[in-house]
Amino acid sequence: MLQDLFPPDHVLLARLPSQNAVLRELAARSAVGVGLTHSEITHALAQREAFGTTGIGHGIAIPHARLRAIIRPFALFVRLDKPIDWRAIDGQPVDLIFLLLSPEGDAGQHLQTLAAVTRRLRDRKIVDGIRSAHDVTEMRHRLLDS
Repeated sequence: MLQDLFPPDHVLLARLPSQNAVLRELAARSAVGVGLTHSEITHALAQREAFGTTGIGHGIAIPHARLRAIIRPFALFVRLDKPIDWRAIDGQPVDLIFLLLSPEGDAGQHLQTLAAVTRRLRDRKIVDGIRSAHDVTEMRHRLLDS
């Protein structure tokens, strides 16, 4: 399931200074892939963050939204060069970010995907491997195959 969500160009290294900058960048990168404007996606992600932080702890955030206008799940994975404040549940800054956009009517698949990613990112060996990876190819391998 995760293999399909992460073609090589969906795993990124980035230098972004804030949570808002990350959300805007992720929205801009996903707009073409899902057929929406970056402002529609940014708005949906900001609404979800207003509901409660998607910073799950240990330097990881999983911003996500369900959108009526998309037909299939879309994901991006980003490792930041420098951790940023995300108001995470443990108060720690975030450097690993998984974005998930799903069709609004597909709550079951959305939750299954979130659960699968969360399981992978709770594995300390996988997370350490992603953080120590030298490039996006190695990051993707660690995320999907470790």
